[in-house]
Amino acid sequence: MAAEPHPGVAEPNHARRFTAIWLIASVIATPLVVFLLGPELPPGHGSEQASGHVTDNTVLLAMATPVLLLVLVYLIYAVINFRQPPGGMLEGPAIRGDARIQTTWIVITSALVLSLAAYGTVRLLADNGAGSGSGPTPLTVPKGHKLQVQVIAQQWAFTYRYPEYGGVETTHLELPVNQMVEMHVTSLDVIHSFWAYQLGVKADANPGVDNVLFVKPTKEETFEVHCSELCGIWHGYMFDHGHVVSPQAFETWIHQQETTMAPAKKVLPPYAHTYSPEPTRRAG
Repeated sequence: MAAEPHPGVAEPNHARRFTAIWLIASVIATPLVVFLLGPELPPGHGSEQASGHVTDNTVLLAMATPVLLLVLVYLIYAVINFRQPPGGMLEGPAIRGDARIQTTWIVITSALVLSLAAYGTVRLLADNGAGSGSGPTPLTVPKGHKLQVQVIAQQWAFTYRYPEYGGVETTHLELPVNQMVEMHVTSLDVIHSFWAYQLGVKADANPGVDNVLFVKPTKEETFEVHCSELCGIWHGYMFDHGHVVSPQAFETWIHQQETTMAPAKKVLPPYAHTYSPEPTRRAG
């Protein structure tokens, strides 16, 4: 037999109480996330694009915090206030839906999704692709001089050509600090993906395609270069370290590379945005 509710005990307004607890928790937690956790989010501040990613991740996390708290607070509140009392089997009241709650939920979630879509679109355009590959004709291009660097992927290594320095090709990537760089990413064989984590850049390397991205390193550091697209048996071996150095150190290095790589340059094809090497099929 079902137990009867205690007579004379008024049921509190659970909706109002729950909403108050959730709002207070959100007001406290969201600034903590933004100001304490936000600056520590990846990928760091190695470039303008990487710093932009930190900002974007902070915005996303700040918007997700009230949503996460909504779920957690509701679960905890329900466990505490609606748990089965000992000594009886209570049957809860029938629930047939509430049009106001459903409408509010649809409106709020739609506004969140649309605002994120608008924010992402604006950030991509304002930050010249935000470090991502934009294809051969980017929608937005930063003003001023840009150092041209070509990233050439092949099984299983990246090489780099500098057309402003006679098209010299190097086996390591070195960039000057505080200089906007225009990278042209392509492949000689299969699909790869160029990923320089600390710089906040990532672009697919497709055969016969010139994939352009922009990045401006803002501090001298060593960064990691990975292939992030499964490209064959030695995919995991496509790893290297690049360096961001002072403009003077970069000029010294690139001129050394011109001298060191001079014999190899004689057999290189003329600089182009894409290449079609023979044979066209590779192992792996």
